[in-house]
Amino acid sequence: MKRTLTSVLVASALMTLATAPVFAAVTDKDIESDAKTTGDVLSWGLGTQGQRYSPLAKINTKTVKDLVPAWSFSFGGEKQRGQESQPVIHNGKMFVTGSYSRLFALDAKTGKKLWQYEHRLPDGIMPCCDVVNRGAALYDNLVIFATLDAQLVALNQDSGKVVWKEKIDEYSAGYSATAAPIIAKGLVLTGVSGGEFGVIGRVEARDAKTGKLVWVRPTVEGHMGMKDGKENGISGTTNATWPGDLWKTGGAATWLGGTYDSETGLAYFGTGNPAPWNSALRPGDNLYSCSTVAIDVATGKIVWHFQGTPNDGWDYDGVNEFVTFKSKDGKHLGGKADRNGFFYVLDAKTGKFQKGFPFVKKITWATGLDENGRPKFDAANRPGDPAKSADGKKGTSVFSVPSFLGGKNQMPMAYSPDTGYFYVPANEWGMEIWNEPVSYKKGAAYLGAGFTIKTLDPKEIGGDYIGAMRAVDPATGKIVWEVKNNAPLWGGVMTTKGGLVFWGTPEGFLKAADAKTGKEVWSFNVGTGIVAPPISWEQDGEQYIGVASGWGGAVPLWGGDVAKKVNYLNQGGSMWVFKLHKSGK
Repeated sequence: MKRTLTSVLVASALMTLATAPVFAAVTDKDIESDAKTTGDVLSWGLGTQGQRYSPLAKINTKTVKDLVPAWSFSFGGEKQRGQESQPVIHNGKMFVTGSYSRLFALDAKTGKKLWQYEHRLPDGIMPCCDVVNRGAALYDNLVIFATLDAQLVALNQDSGKVVWKEKIDEYSAGYSATAAPIIAKGLVLTGVSGGEFGVIGRVEARDAKTGKLVWVRPTVEGHMGMKDGKENGISGTTNATWPGDLWKTGGAATWLGGTYDSETGLAYFGTGNPAPWNSALRPGDNLYSCSTVAIDVATGKIVWHFQGTPNDGWDYDGVNEFVTFKSKDGKHLGGKADRNGFFYVLDAKTGKFQKGFPFVKKITWATGLDENGRPKFDAANRPGDPAKSADGKKGTSVFSVPSFLGGKNQMPMAYSPDTGYFYVPANEWGMEIWNEPVSYKKGAAYLGAGFTIKTLDPKEIGGDYIGAMRAVDPATGKIVWEVKNNAPLWGGVMTTKGGLVFWGTPEGFLKAADAKTGKEVWSFNVGTGIVAPPISWEQDGEQYIGVASGWGGAVPLWGGDVAKKVNYLNQGGSMWVFKLHKSGK
């Protein structure tokens, strides 16, 4: 009898195991196919290419009118500030980071909190542009994110326990980290923040399972790369485009993270401003600042680079994402809406310049681009050298457009293979800027410039607005349609197979428009500004739309006259999820 009962229990247990769902760990294959699968979101960018295109279509131009909130989760009352995170989804769990280096694991269907991790931040951290975090990466059974004190933390997806933790660099020297990591061939790729403190920009690759450093590629000319603990060649040629010793504190921070294309085997990282801002101190192109660098993931070496703003004098960081795509004639290309106001189309394999054009209405610092994509500078619009001024303390002031917050900043754009358009969250604003004397001191601000951001004359840009969601045709350089917005746009974009474009506004609206025409077809006010990119996934036969909300980021901190214009906006801090309240055909 006992033996029979035991046999029944064993058989029952085996049957239960056989019928129970098996949740597989995230693999490299999963990540490479992330853009095509609908039940999860594994990468920043809804796929490592960064197209932010969802193949889901249940929510479409006809059914979107029935989109309603499914749930909302608060990040907490005291720790608000800017919420710029893009969530990731796996095994029915959502992992979303919050301000002050927090990470929440939520039930993706109900919003129930499963666990929460709060990184212990030391005194003295120096984030330039709010206490934001832009998201996490998933690999194996880990969720991995960077922290404001320049560390990388890997947590168990089920329990939230720390599996490994590695220091990227010294926060006391001005380093921090805010970008979402990406995974490529088992490596977790990260950049660094801190360009205003004279840090050295770089891309690091670590074993995603262990955190062990595999290679490092500096993004300032003259610095040595490393691979497997050995020297791996200097980036560029020492002093070729940098004067004296300024390359030693050259900036070029890789603070927005990168994208990866498995077909080319290249990771694409944008680089920030050269340090200091005062360009009179550093004649030359100052490689590899304000550039896109394409790095071979296998070797850790730069394969090609393209520099949007040589000898940058306006803080036109080139960090904006490089999104690869196939053109109508089958070419493998990449698009980038640069902070400097120009949109660039490059060959994804070689970096060869294909096309460049403005995606904003007004640019003053350059009169255009030459046949190689190099800017034609307007010498009169470069801030003056303070050493040549009467008192030696302030150079000639100029009014430059765009402002240093850019034609586009951290908010990622989207690309639709259905329409062939990029959807770019653009801003029209300018700045008064001047240079000042400066010297480097470890851990101190290293600018050598002063500035005030200002709104533009409505007559010059075709209306009284700052932000504009724009559909850009990379083949023609034309703005196909635009939706104007009173406040600057600071959140990202998503487009879908359902023919929709989703984005948020600082006024608190999550919006949807027809991807072909730009006609607004839906909106919902979440009660606080949206400065994060939306996502979409499918679960139990239903399509969901999710976005983090919480006003903040660089605009209220650095925005000058613009910040005063939008100072009525309320902070918050929540995750919002929507679905159709009834089935539609």
